[in-house]
Amino acid sequence: MKDSPPEIRTVQVTRYVTPLREGGSLPAIVEADDDFLYVLKFRGAGQGIKALIAELISGEIARLLGLRVPELVFAHLDEAFGRTEPDEEIQDLLRFSEGLNLGLHYLSGAITYDALVNTVTPLLASQIVWLDCLVVNVDRTARNTNMLMWHKELWLIDHGAAFYFHHSWPNVEEQAKKPFVQIKDHVLLPKASELEAVDQAFKQILTPERLQAIVALVPDEWLAGEDSPFTTPEENRAAYVTFLETRLAHSEVFINAAQHARKALI
Repeated sequence: MKDSPPEIRTVQVTRYVTPLREGGSLPAIVEADDDFLYVLKFRGAGQGIKALIAELISGEIARLLGLRVPELVFAHLDEAFGRTEPDEEIQDLLRFSEGLNLGLHYLSGAITYDALVNTVTPLLASQIVWLDCLVVNVDRTARNTNMLMWHKELWLIDHGAAFYFHHSWPNVEEQAKKPFVQIKDHVLLPKASELEAVDQAFKQILTPERLQAIVALVPDEWLAGEDSPFTTPEENRAAYVTFLETRLAHSEVFINAAQHARKALI
């Protein structure tokens, strides 16, 4: 694999198009100064900046592994942007989200993945299940698949629920060695019959240097919260890297748990 440092473009939000009233985060479709539409994830939403960090790290890991993820961009929201918004709830959200947010390129015409209609190969199912075990993503269930079909290909979206432990930051290394029990609810688990082969392949790709490069993308301002147990952004980034490296070194734990859960389903 050819190595090149991951890069995230920065755009300026120019127009609020429409809210996507799904869940509590209230993302929206916006237009930016590059004339593209994005699904904007707001720093002022319910889960706050931690959801943006999870989205960024998980999405770029998925991309590095060859999975399809819409382009992620840093989206700057100007101080005066929400002043003309008539909806008070949206106006508050815009006001609390001034500064750097995260956008996903809007896949116009995409439809939600339906396990009863759309076919996924065992290899692709295993790759996605493995990814979600790595980043402890609890939000890829039959009720909410967070996958889209676009131009007959499967795309992954919305990883804001990954790394759920970072809302309280328990012991990172202990957390990394735990099985992922929520995998039993994963919509693709019944098809994930190639987890061991995927584990070997993906661990070769996710070198410490590549993981560090992805985590380094997280802006300092997202790591400077008053509730952070870390003294510096560098310490915070190091905690994410430690979690990922430790989890990879003990991947047999989450592989075995996923395989046992799959046997119970089939």
